[in-house]
Amino acid sequence: MADTVIYEQQDAVAIISMNRPDALNGFTTELREALLHAFEKAQRDETVRVVVFTGEGRAFSAGADLKSGFEGQRTTQEQLLFEYAPVLIAISQIPKPVIAAVPGFAAGIGMSFALHSDLLVMAAGSFLLSPFTTISLLPDGGANWMLVRQIGYHLAYQLSIECERIAAERCRELGIANRVVPADSLREETIAWAKELSARAPLSMAATKKVMRHAMDNDWYSCYTMEAAEQKKLQASDDAKEGIAAFFEKRDPTFSGK
Repeated sequence: MADTVIYEQQDAVAIISMNRPDALNGFTTELREALLHAFEKAQRDETVRVVVFTGEGRAFSAGADLKSGFEGQRTTQEQLLFEYAPVLIAISQIPKPVIAAVPGFAAGIGMSFALHSDLLVMAAGSFLLSPFTTISLLPDGGANWMLVRQIGYHLAYQLSIECERIAAERCRELGIANRVVPADSLREETIAWAKELSARAPLSMAATKKVMRHAMDNDWYSCYTMEAAEQKKLQASDDAKEGIAAFFEKRDPTFSGK
């Protein structure tokens, strides 16, 4: 992972931090590769139940690092397909909640990464920004798909073409952000929330993520049948037996992930 990504673990929580603060965590090939390795590591590690995804310094990410240049590298289209997409797919397919913690701002494809996470915590005073019409480009990294589904076409289109800074409080009002917390306690409060979630049934959280991700782009009946299939598997798990036993014994359950 080199130094562009810091990977830490606190109890059952993995903390993946983009570490290019002087470049506002702008994306380069090295950063994209390091992030992919980090999420793959978190997925393989059975002791990890929740992932916190953030950026060091005063920003989550300013998006693509335009200063890095393109000579000798892949085209932008190739980067989107073969470097960005694998990381975004890893976030969506890891069977563990990914909580993005946004300090300062998340702009461009950095906003896409924040939106693509399962949960979003923003620092008070932070914002999201899609600045593409100022440089004659369009939102990428799946931002069009995510924004339209999360807030509807008309508002998504307006916010994108007007390049409006979407303040943290408005993100919460729109249902984009789950929580807004003081900037100086963003990391601590996000990790604390992650630790709370890590005590919940990991198989249940994984199945819920799988079905809800499916529901965003599929019909009702396919979602319904997937629910039934996942429920059958969960019902046979040791964790379901433990959860039911704990309910009747009026105690906190201890889930094994099996």
